[in-house]
Amino acid sequence: MSEIPLDDRVAAAAFRRLIEHLRLRRDVQNVDLMGEAGFCRNCLADWVSEASDGALDRDQAREAVYGMPFGDWKARHQKSATPEQLARMEASLAINARAREDARLDEALEESFPASDPPSMTEPGR
Repeated sequence: MSEIPLDDRVAAAAFRRLIEHLRLRRDVQNVDLMGEAGFCRNCLADWVSEASDGALDRDQAREAVYGMPFGDWKARHQKSATPEQLARMEASLAINARAREDARLDEALEESFPASDPPSMTEPGR
């Protein structure tokens, strides 16, 4: 997989745009985000909290993402999840778990094999 590095300024601007977009799209439920994309506003807030190295606790990070205390957002905008939404979310969480495991396996393989094979492996007759 090609990884093009993002400048911190660009990444921060894109992140702020994502937050703004999620605040505007209150009609999109977290359970639907989880079911389709494998993450939701709460996940994003957890990542913010983790990235803050303790500067923001979970509730503060959620308020930063939601633009208000999570309890207020939940009372105003969150609907009860249907069994179908919950099933899609559970399936998506399983995909996330498999992807994380695949990434760990890929990393382990990269660590156990050198970046390039010795010449005797790639050049016949050596």
